[in-house]
Amino acid sequence: MNELSTKRRKMRLSKRTGKFFPYILILPTFVIITLFIYFPALYSFYLSFFKVSPFGNRKVFVGMQNFIEMFTDERFIKSVSFTLIFTGTTVLTSVLVSFLVAILLNQKVPGVRFFRTLIFAPYAVSTAVAGALWGFLLNPVVGYVNYVMANAFGIQVNWLVTIPYAAFAVIIASIWKTLPFDIIFYLAGLQGVSDELIEASRLDGANTWSIMWKILFPLLSPTTYYLIIMNIISSTFESFAIIDVMTRGGPGEYTTNLIYKIYIDGFRFSKTGPASAQTVVLFIIMSIVTFIYFRVGRKEVYYQ
Repeated sequence: MNELSTKRRKMRLSKRTGKFFPYILILPTFVIITLFIYFPALYSFYLSFFKVSPFGNRKVFVGMQNFIEMFTDERFIKSVSFTLIFTGTTVLTSVLVSFLVAILLNQKVPGVRFFRTLIFAPYAVSTAVAGALWGFLLNPVVGYVNYVMANAFGIQVNWLVTIPYAAFAVIIASIWKTLPFDIIFYLAGLQGVSDELIEASRLDGANTWSIMWKILFPLLSPTTYYLIIMNIISSTFESFAIIDVMTRGGPGEYTTNLIYKIYIDGFRFSKTGPASAQTVVLFIIMSIVTFIYFRVGRKEVYYQ
């Protein structure tokens, strides 16, 4: 009887422990997220209502003044405009080009595995290194891009300090860094499309263009749906390193997007209150964009 009761107690203890075991496993992750994401976000929201001294030892409550000054600041409006242009151009171009490249890499031709490996190489490079690499390629003196343009067309462009070429430079670098990630997902999706479906469409008289945009692209709509939202997040937040390395927001803050302006105001000029207010606005903008996209974009997704 004693042995039976002992086994029952152990079983009950095991059941109780099993209920809390999943929470124990996620506890370290939750602690890290709380310390480095949730707490800084809430603290930024708190600081957005204060004027903070450059040394951080004095805070004065100003209510909505930081937000009012922000929306009347021409620099802020320009940064939002560039953010929209930069993000929209990067996302649309990356998705379309990666889809076309994935179709080429999905062909059964000799050496395709080598080209797949080669095209994925930029994904292993950090964002800062990608910015430094393109800064060298676009250098007006020793850059290969200007060398080719000078020999082919007889023109040279000072890419990183000239309007509007500085914007073209950071957009090109961002697209180059994003493409491998998108290509991987599109290529995986294309390999899941049956060859019989493509052959049947060809027998029905569909040409290559029709197969690409009327069959393959709709079938890969879940992949496109995922990539668009991931690219929006990436181009909004991870563009900081590319802009900082290549143009530092110039010339004349021409390539300063919202995330880089937050850095300038918060760390370079020690305007903690206004920078926190801009952080709150960026969070609200991203939340609205994500909500609208999930409500509207989901209707266009076709799951096989």
